[in-house]
Amino acid sequence: MKTKEIIAVYPGSFDPPTKGHLDIISRAAKIFPKVVVAITHNYNKKHMFTLEERLSMMEESVSEIKNVEVSSFSGLLVDYLDKIDSFCIVRGLRALSDFEYEFQMALMNRKLKKNVETIFLMPEQEYTFLSSSMVREIASLGGNFKNFVPNNVYKKIKDKRKLNV
Repeated sequence: MKTKEIIAVYPGSFDPPTKGHLDIISRAAKIFPKVVVAITHNYNKKHMFTLEERLSMMEESVSEIKNVEVSSFSGLLVDYLDKIDSFCIVRGLRALSDFEYEFQMALMNRKLKKNVETIFLMPEQEYTFLSSSMVREIASLGGNFKNFVPNNVYKKIKDKRKLNV
């Protein structure tokens, strides 16, 4: 019997992509033969960037990592996993405060689809405080966020701020 290639899916809104996200993606890419960064529209969040902009920024940010592809989905994550023949979700845990939410999501995904597994990866310590919402807030208040996002994302945020001023 031939072993199936494991496709790990790293889902999120990535609004904007941060260096913390890239850290988790690069860690996952060392473990799994294929990683799909699956970008979705989170209806509970007010997005800074359109889905197309987030896809473009992420594609450029991960272009050097050969076994990573960027995609988008809507609806339930478990349905997307079925669509691409995957059962593995990758999530980042920055701090204990993330654990309860991520644990509940992992259990719910497993309840919705029995064979789904969630793998938790911890970022470098320097990214444990970092979130997209913090970057958006710092940027909106005119603070320096350059060290928190890839260069291409930094330029997009600066351009968007100029348009919104």
